Amino acid sequence: MHPAPSVIIFTILSGLGFGLFVFLGLGFPMVKGLAAFYLFFLAYGFSILGLLSSTFHLGNPQRFLKAFSQWRTSWLSREGVISVSTLVLMAPFAIGKIFIEVDYALLGALCSALALLTIICTSMIYGQLKTVPRWNNYFTPTLFILYSLGGGAIIVSEITFAAYILIISSFIQIISWRKGDEYFNKAGSDLKTATGLGQIGDVRLLEGPHSGTNYLLKEMVHIVGRKHSQRLRIIGFLFVGLLPGLILLSLPINISLFVSLVIHLIGVTVIRWLFFAEAEHVVGIYYSKR
Repeated sequence: MHPAPSVIIFTILSGLGFGLFVFLGLGFPMVKGLAAFYLFFLAYGFSILGLLSSTFHLGNPQRFLKAFSQWRTSWLSREGVISVSTLVLMAPFAIGKIFIEVDYALLGALCSALALLTIICTSMIYGQLKTVPRWNNYFTPTLFILYSLGGGAIIVSEITFAAYILIISSFIQIISWRKGDEYFNKAGSDLKTATGLGQIGDVRLLEGPHSGTNYLLKEMVHIVGRKHSQRLRIIGFLFVGLLPGLILLSLPINISLFVSLVIHLIGVTVIRWLFFAEAEHVVGIYYSKR
């Protein structure tokens, strides 16, 4: 799949913002007044910037409101509805923390649950796609949740939780890559199923369907060299969780929080790029690109 920058930014920032909302809604950390303002400002900033960046990948960004209308069948629409609900309901909870210094615990718990559900909806936009076997498994929502909670935990200074969840996520990511390399072949898609001509016997292409490119090839087919892929996987594994986790457990808190967050975000960026670039859509078989 084409790793569009707008979608990479969207998944990283919105995941970080809503991951932070999960902790703030549950009362972590126990802050009020100006300290609470800074944290809610970050959460809203990351979440809104992430959601806005996603509109740049729409064919007609001016029609983004239509994305809210198909919530019964579309994970994208569900994400839009639930994310906006989270942002709206979190506002009175944030106001209570910042200005009134009152903790609306039940409202916060509801907002925390909605924030987590938003992350799940974001992951299922990709995880539901049977045409992309590498995405269509339980690793996709699991890793989206872990990275969101890991980043959020760093910001709210939940050191031990952040360290362990990031280290665990790194090793789950390795398993996801190893399994993902096998999922396409196990899905059973081939030239026979791609053309619908399997009932007549063996099928082979004399020539490709097109002499040039088209929208499907641009968006659905992206080939990454194996050497580059392996190098990026190593960088992603180290930066997304292992190094930040070890830094959190070993360095003084004031230094470790900033350094680990920066390294983690670099790792998430690499992994998210690979998430899209390595994803093989079955349409590639029809175009002889696999």
